[in-house]
Amino acid sequence: MRSISRVFLLATVLLTLTSVGSPSAVESDKLVLVASVNDQIINPVIDEYLREAIEEAEARDAECLIIRLDTPGGLLTATRSIVRDILNSKVPVVVYIAPSGARAGSAGVFITLASHVAAMSPSTNIGAAHPVQMGGKEKRTDWQKVIRELASRKKKEDAEDEKSKSNFQPRETDSKDSENPMNDKILNDTVAWVKAIAQHRNRNAKWATLTVSESRSSTETEALKQKAVELIAVDTQDLLQQLNGRWVETDAGKKILNTQNAQVEALNLSARQEFLLSLSHPNIAYILMMLGFYGLLFEFTHPGFGFPGVAGLICLILAFFSFQALPINYAGMALIVAGIAFLIAEAFVPAFGLFALGGIAAMFLGSVLLFNSSQEFLSVSLQLIVPIVLAAAGIAVFLMRMALKAYRQKPSTGSEGLVGATGIAETALKPTGKIKVQGQIWNALSQTPVSKGQRVEVVEVKGLTLIVKKATKRS
Repeated sequence: MRSISRVFLLATVLLTLTSVGSPSAVESDKLVLVASVNDQIINPVIDEYLREAIEEAEARDAECLIIRLDTPGGLLTATRSIVRDILNSKVPVVVYIAPSGARAGSAGVFITLASHVAAMSPSTNIGAAHPVQMGGKEKRTDWQKVIRELASRKKKEDAEDEKSKSNFQPRETDSKDSENPMNDKILNDTVAWVKAIAQHRNRNAKWATLTVSESRSSTETEALKQKAVELIAVDTQDLLQQLNGRWVETDAGKKILNTQNAQVEALNLSARQEFLLSLSHPNIAYILMMLGFYGLLFEFTHPGFGFPGVAGLICLILAFFSFQALPINYAGMALIVAGIAFLIAEAFVPAFGLFALGGIAAMFLGSVLLFNSSQEFLSVSLQLIVPIVLAAAGIAVFLMRMALKAYRQKPSTGSEGLVGATGIAETALKPTGKIKVQGQIWNALSQTPVSKGQRVEVVEVKGLTLIVKKATKRS
């Protein structure tokens, strides 16, 4: 019995030690954080969200941070900030283009190339990295011309280089050969930047360069073949299994990813970030701006209400915030303001509809040019512009005509309201007497005799005495 007890006790101890030292027990404490960019434009709000995600991953000593990416692109300034945060992260950052059908366009290319590990889900694509400048001072780049020029340069490069890293070096543009040297400088800077990122992460710099210079785009299998990404994963669990045991180089040094049975935690946008992100959409910004303009216009034409003016001012402030996250074109803004001014002038000046037509044309052109970007996701929808411009034109003309009518309307109260009013002589006026006007008895003075009961018309008001005359049939 003693030997049986000893064997049982020894087996229990060995089983306990095995369970304590098993990988599942150790690895169950590992944490993987997931931040999601779901079909959203890369802007300062997303920049703030991803920066906070990296900081939280570092503070909680996470195994890695997975960024589920699905974006059509965004602003170059916000993209540079995100790339800088990823490159200097002490925690491995894995960019996972997912779910199926997602894309990493434009700005998404830079973010993916900057990651420590890049992965894609089946039926996804990456590429077409057009530079998008923030602000309205830069003109749109003539990409077709630039692409042709870069293509001709590329043919002159050494075609025998079969290495994955490119030797393609964009030279500085001669100002004599280009109508807009600023466009070439922006493109050359972006090409050099994406190439530097790819080389830093040991990815295909030649492919990365072509995504900018020739808008090249690739599917997940093509990107894997071109060494633009490292993994193709069906879902997050599949991604974690493929990441397990992988070496990565972070800002804090080399690290082996230990993601087996790791706890996965999602990092969501805060309520404040979701609100600000909704305001950053071009259509929302455009609607807020128009509501702000017409709220203030109604308040100016109908003083005393208060609410339209307050609401209009709030809408304008929110619109101006949205413009900070969008490539606003100030020429388009000026056309919209000029269009509103033309519509207001139409109510005061008998221009036979000329100002109204000019106002509608100016508002339409200003709405189309409001955002300085050729990207569809950074432009106002034409289906939104047409009804808003027509409705705004009708509202503006109606409000201004009503205001002009009220301005020209004869006063109905006070001494000014008595002039022109008719009444009945309560007594004979020889030349003074009493008359009844608007239900009140007044002292009256008439230059001609007026009999009692005869109708009189007020000509002038002097203090408490009304100067009257005999009423004509017309009055």
